[in-house]
Amino acid sequence: MASRTPRPGRPARTRAVAPTPTPAARIEVRKTYKLYIGGAFPRSESGRSYLVKAADGTPLANACRASRKDLRDAVRAARKAFPGWADKTAMNRGQVLYRVAELMEGRRDQFIAEVAAAEGIRDARAREAVDRAIDRWVWYAGWADKIAQVLGSSNPVAAPYFNFTIPEATGVVGVVAPETSSLLGLVSRLAPPLVAGNVVVLLTSETRPLPAVTLTEVLATSDVPGGVVNVLTGLKKELVPVLAGHGDIDALDTWGVPDAMRTETELLIADDIKRLARRPTTVVEARFDWLDDRAAERPEWIAAFLEMKTVWHPIGV
Repeated sequence: MASRTPRPGRPARTRAVAPTPTPAARIEVRKTYKLYIGGAFPRSESGRSYLVKAADGTPLANACRASRKDLRDAVRAARKAFPGWADKTAMNRGQVLYRVAELMEGRRDQFIAEVAAAEGIRDARAREAVDRAIDRWVWYAGWADKIAQVLGSSNPVAAPYFNFTIPEATGVVGVVAPETSSLLGLVSRLAPPLVAGNVVVLLTSETRPLPAVTLTEVLATSDVPGGVVNVLTGLKKELVPVLAGHGDIDALDTWGVPDAMRTETELLIADDIKRLARRPTTVVEARFDWLDDRAAERPEWIAAFLEMKTVWHPIGV
């Protein structure tokens, strides 16, 4: 069939084509991460938050700026959870903690992305840090039913009775997480007191808290009872003195306390004779190699949060 041609003297009619719309610029909605207290995710009672940035200054999210009341609530939740966690058999605690490592493995890609952004490192190095964090959690979980055999003893006495030394959990442990190692350093300091049967109130890295908050989401979906681990984000200058001076904290790990605050913090700890685990004065936190298993995987770190109980038992006839 012949095509129609326009009549002479008349322009051809063309169909107007609508221009392709330009996509509107989208403003990203940044998440505000919550606290983790007693197995729940409350916002700070103060309503405050602060901006969390990547190592290159890119805004990542908002984190709650915990208050003194939030910290007191966390200690209260930990104290409530302590008897149930300490009374579990060592084997059961190990199984529960191993389950956490399984769930961390399932969220490995998210951890890698968060560690890379927080610490300003390449994906390959972030992947190594995350893999080692999961492996380290498994390593500590394996000590749950072995630490008592290493530290406990049957003591020889010249009398008709048995004498045993048995390690027991200290109670509520405050942990100030390392500032520079957002996940591997955190796991290295959080796992030891948990393995021993203690409960923890954790202050995250102030500038790199997001991997720690993601870990709370793992804990919430694991078999770890609510209150065994309580995690607060915020400013260390506001929270560390309150944690160190709290009368219901039995021990404190001050690894992540800034050098400028260490003397004041240790004086507060000494006021009511808390147990103290601290970074050696010869160790500069920013230079500590958390990938070094000989330096960062130590059963002594479990022992730091154990009390040695001596039991006398008569020998039956």
